Amino acid sequence: MFTGIIETLGRVISVEALQGNLRFKIEANFANDLRPDESVSHNGVCLTVTNVNRQNNTFDVTAIEETLNKTNLGTLKQGDFVNLERAMPASGRFDGHIVQGHVDQTGICQEVLNHNGSWLYTFEFDPSKNGIVVEKGSICVNGISLTVVNAGKSSFSVAIIPYTFEHTNIKFVEKGAIVNLEFDILGKYIQKILADRFS
Repeated sequence: MFTGIIETLGRVISVEALQGNLRFKIEANFANDLRPDESVSHNGVCLTVTNVNRQNNTFDVTAIEETLNKTNLGTLKQGDFVNLERAMPASGRFDGHIVQGHVDQTGICQEVLNHNGSWLYTFEFDPSKNGIVVEKGSICVNGISLTVVNAGKSSFSVAIIPYTFEHTNIKFVEKGAIVNLEFDILGKYIQKILADRFS
C-alpha cells in the first residue's frame, strides 16, 4: 500500500522490450536501499524490483503487457522522469490517502492554468471505467495524492502547490499529456455497493 506522497523523482536510464513486456532501468537516490521483490510505485503503478545495482544507484522493474495497456508506462523513454514512492511502512505516518498502486485508467490533461504561484490542472477521464470523483475528495494522478476541485462527471481539476510542482513530474505534464489515475478506493466500494443494490 502507498500514500501518494512522492519520495523522489527517478530517471529512466533504459527501456528494453521483452516480448510483450518492458523492462525499465531506473536511477534513483534511494536505489541502494532497495532489495529485489520490494514494491515501488512508478507514476502510481506498483511494480516489483527485480534487480539492484548499488554502484550505479539503479534498479530494474518489469511492466507486463496488461499494465502497459492500462497505464502511461508504455510511453516512457530514456531520460524521462517518473514519480517514485516505496510502500508505506507499518509505523509510517499516513500523510496522503489510501493508494493501492493499481491504476484504474489513464486520463488526458485538458488545461494547465498558472494561478500566480500555484497551478490548476484539469483532466478528463472515462466515467464508465470505475471513475468517480467528488469535491474535496482524493485522487491519485501519476502516483500523487491530490485533492479534487471542480468535480464533474467526466473531468476534475486539482490545484498544485509549488512544492509538489518542483518535486514531482507534474511540472512536465502539458495539455494533451496522458496521466495515470487511481480513484479513491472508498468511493469505488460505495459505487459498487450502490450499483449492485439498484441493478
